[in-house]
Amino acid sequence: MQHLRCSGKLFMPGLWLSVVFMIPPAVFAGQKLVVVDQGVNPIPVIVFSNAPPMTRQAADDLAAYIEKASGARPEVIEGLPDPVPEHAVWVGYQPKLKDVFPALDFDFKHPEEILIACDGQNLVIAGRDRWDPDNLVIAIRRGESNGYQFEYGTANAVYTFLRDQLGVRWLWPGEEDVPEQPTIAFEPMKYRYHPTLRMRHSLFPAASFPRIGLSPGKANADWNRFNRVHLDSLQVDGGHAFGDWWERFHETHPEFFALQPDGTRIACPNPGNVKMCESNPGLWEQWLDDVEETLARNPTRRVFNAAENDSWNAGHCICPECRAWDHPDGQPRMFSWRGLSQQYVALSDRQVTFANHLGRLLKKRFPDKDYYVAILAYGNSRPPPVSAVPDDNVIIMSVNRFLHNWERPGLAFDASAEEERQNFIGWSKVTKNQVWRPNISSGGWKQGMPAGFDEIADAFRILAETGAIGVFLDNIWFYWATQGPAYYLLAQLAWNPTDDAQAVMDDYYQRGFGPAADMVQAYFELLETPYRRMVVDGRSWVEAFDAETFDQAETLLDQAGAALDGAPEKYASRLAFVRAGCEFLRLQTENRALVPVLRKAGDKADAADLEKARANWAAMQATAKKHPWFWHGGYANARLRPVVDPDWQE
Repeated sequence: MQHLRCSGKLFMPGLWLSVVFMIPPAVFAGQKLVVVDQGVNPIPVIVFSNAPPMTRQAADDLAAYIEKASGARPEVIEGLPDPVPEHAVWVGYQPKLKDVFPALDFDFKHPEEILIACDGQNLVIAGRDRWDPDNLVIAIRRGESNGYQFEYGTANAVYTFLRDQLGVRWLWPGEEDVPEQPTIAFEPMKYRYHPTLRMRHSLFPAASFPRIGLSPGKANADWNRFNRVHLDSLQVDGGHAFGDWWERFHETHPEFFALQPDGTRIACPNPGNVKMCESNPGLWEQWLDDVEETLARNPTRRVFNAAENDSWNAGHCICPECRAWDHPDGQPRMFSWRGLSQQYVALSDRQVTFANHLGRLLKKRFPDKDYYVAILAYGNSRPPPVSAVPDDNVIIMSVNRFLHNWERPGLAFDASAEEERQNFIGWSKVTKNQVWRPNISSGGWKQGMPAGFDEIADAFRILAETGAIGVFLDNIWFYWATQGPAYYLLAQLAWNPTDDAQAVMDDYYQRGFGPAADMVQAYFELLETPYRRMVVDGRSWVEAFDAETFDQAETLLDQAGAALDGAPEKYASRLAFVRAGCEFLRLQTENRALVPVLRKAGDKADAADLEKARANWAAMQATAKKHPWFWHGGYANARLRPVVDPDWQE
C-alpha cells in the first residue's frame, strides 16, 4: 500500500471533496508580534525539514516579499533550529508547532485547508500538504517538472498571507504592487479556509501545470501561482478520451466502435472523432489496461478520462445494448450518421452508465486506491440524466457554457443560455463531482475582445451555489492589456467564488492605478458595450467597436493620465500598458474592416488598403516589444496574417 508524506504525517492517497469552511479571526491572549522593526531585525522563517520543492519555494517567496515590503530579508531556516527562537514565522506543519501553539488544531480535515494564526509570540502559515516523496518529478509536455504534490496547502497559505495580510497584489505577469512597510507587525488572529473549487489550474491551461510545469521564473506561471490558481489538488483531462483508438484497434477490435445504422462499424464521422460502443465489456477492459499503462508512466495520476470523442452529434452507437442505457424520456436531440439525420433522446443516461461501469471496475482492479473516471456532459449529453446517477468516483465535466443570466427576455440566445444554466444546476442535483468546462474561450476571447465582468461573477456564484469542484476553460489566449482585469477576477473567484466581485475589481483598479482608478475602471466597463453587442446582439467586431466607443475610451484614458499628475511613476507605466490595449483594439478594428476587401481582391488588392493593414500590423508588433504580455500576436490577425505579415509562411 502506497503512503504519502503529509507535513510529518502519513496519509493514504485519495481525492477529497469539500464545502467552504471558514473560521473568522479569533483573538488569542498575547501581544503584537513584530516581524520586522523599521526595516531591521526580521524574525526568521522556519520551514519544516525536507519540505517538497513548491513548499520550500513558498517559504523563499515569503522572505522575498517581506524584503520587498520592508527592506529587510528574514533568514529561512529549514528544519527545527536549536535553540528554538523566541519569535518566528513557521511555514508548514512540524510537530514542534503543537508546543508553540498548544491551542491550535493542526489536523487539517479538508482538502487544501489553510491556517494562518498569530498568538503575539509566533506566526504560523500552514496548510494541508499531500505528496509522494518518490514521485515529486513527473513528465510534462516538454520534459519533466519537479515538485508535484497532491495538495499544496502550505504554499497557498503563504500566498494568501502575502495578499491578505501583507497587501501584495499581482496585477498581470511581471506587474505587482507591494506596499512599503518598514515595520510589519500583527495582532493576535486566526484564519482558516479551504477552497471548494479544487481544480483551478485549468483557468489558464497554456500557462499552468502540467503544460509548463511547476518551476518558478516564468512570469505567467508565477502570476498563476501567486494568485493561488497554479497549485490545486484536482487534475482532470478536459478533452476527449478515444482520439487514437481507431488507429490502434480498428483492425484487431472493430467491435470497440459504434454500430452505425447501415450495420457497419466505420470511422464516423472520421477516425479522430469516431464514437465507441460503450456497452462492450472488451472496451472496458482495454480502457483499464490503458489506465495501468498510464500509472506505470505517472503513478501520481488519480483521474482517468473516458469522455466520448468530439463531433458530438455524429456517429453514436445504435446497438441494442447501448440504446438500452438511454432513457425514453430523455430530452430530444438531433443526431447524424453518414447519409442519415434523425431525432433521438439525449445520451446523458448512457454516458453516466458507461462511466459507472468503468468506475466500479477501477475500484475492483485497484481496491486500495481512490481513482476516478471523468466524462463530458457535452453536446447531446449536456442535459442531466433522467434516472442514472453518477457513482461517487465519477466526475462530470459539464460543457454547458452559460451560467449567467443575460436578462434579455425573448431572445433565442437568452433562451439557450438559460437552458444551459438549468442543465448545469440539474447535474448538481445528481452529483457532487461537477467541473465547469465551458467552450467559451474561442471567438472574441481568442482575438482579444474584452470580457464581461457580470457574466464572470454570475458564473462563479452558480458554481458556489451548486457545489462545483472545479473550472476548466478550454483556453485563455493572454491579451493582458484588454482582458487582464477579467483574468484577475477569474483567479480571485476561483480561489473563493463567494467573494464580492465588485469589491475585488474596485480593489484591483485602486491598487493598480491609484488616482486614475475611477477612469480606468470606467474605461474597462465601457468596453463591455461592444462585448455585449457581439455576444448578445450578434454584431460583427467592426459593428461593435464603432467610432463613438473609441472616442469615449480615449477621453477616459486622457482623464486618467491627467489624474496622475504628480503621482508615482508606476501608475503612469501601468496606464501606458492599458493604452496599448486600446490602441490594439482600434488597429484590430481597422484591419478587420479590411479583411473582406483584401481577401476578395487577392492579387488585385488596393495598394493603399494593403499598406494600411501592414502598417497596423507593424504597429502592433512594435507595441508588443515595448509592452510584453499585451497581446497574443499569433491569433490577433490569424485570417489576415498572410496579407499583413510579409514574413508569414503557411
